Amino acid sequence: MSPGNDARPPHEIVATALRDLIDSGELPPGARIPTQKDLAAEFDVNRTAVRQALQELKRLGLLTDAGRGAPPSVARPGPSQESPKPAGTELASRLYEAFRAEHVTIDTYSLTTETFNNALARPHRSIVDGTLRPRSITVRVIVPGPEANLALPRLVDDPSDPRPLQRLHELQTTWSAALRMSLATFRDRYDVPEVSCEIRTVPATPLHKLYILNRTEALMGFYTAVHDRVRYQGDQLDIVDVLGFESPLFRFQLAHGGASKQDAAFVAHSQQWFDALWDTIASPPTDD
Repeated sequence: MSPGNDARPPHEIVATALRDLIDSGELPPGARIPTQKDLAAEFDVNRTAVRQALQELKRLGLLTDAGRGAPPSVARPGPSQESPKPAGTELASRLYEAFRAEHVTIDTYSLTTETFNNALARPHRSIVDGTLRPRSITVRVIVPGPEANLALPRLVDDPSDPRPLQRLHELQTTWSAALRMSLATFRDRYDVPEVSCEIRTVPATPLHKLYILNRTEALMGFYTAVHDRVRYQGDQLDIVDVLGFESPLFRFQLAHGGASKQDAAFVAHSQQWFDALWDTIASPPTDD
């Protein structure tokens, strides 16, 4: 299997091919990876590229370290040893992995799409340089509607003051427009054949954020209420706002070769919860 005209670095081609075999179960947990010599011959690359590919898969927890002279084996799924990372950091990393798929699906529920927009920067760069080449991208977004009497954000001294919610709606509109534009660029300029982005609203206050990636991974984090001072329409407003970008995201995934029952149940029920919300009370924004 030669890289041929593939523009990606050789080690990334090898890593992607091995990952596909692991994800499909063709290389099940415990299976030995071919030797570096065999992989170099199969992919027509040098051993340095093979070693880089194996190191990357080990870093992702897909391969185990082997004894001296023996090839690594596919890791058996187990409890994650990683601490949860801030939403901005974790989502960027997981989106990049999700965009390796041929058909990318992303469902999100949040107060705004700010974190999502920022996290798209890394896969965006990789699509531009040809490292990532999805054939379709389908995005569904649920955010609160402007008609909702949200609990947060609110003015500290006057919860009935409409300005914090007006400011939030303006931010939502700005970030949503930017998201649509970014995704449209993938289709119009970088030849992703199918791109869809649909945004709906619900009359509810999100106290958590949820991202479901390719129906196999769910990331959830809680919004934290904080006191903040913001400028809006020339005034300084003391508000109770929500912090989401730095809040930790907890990851649940259907890992290669299997997953814990807890993870599998969380991903499945998160998808069911989102689909039910989407199909019942979520509706297109009235100002679209």
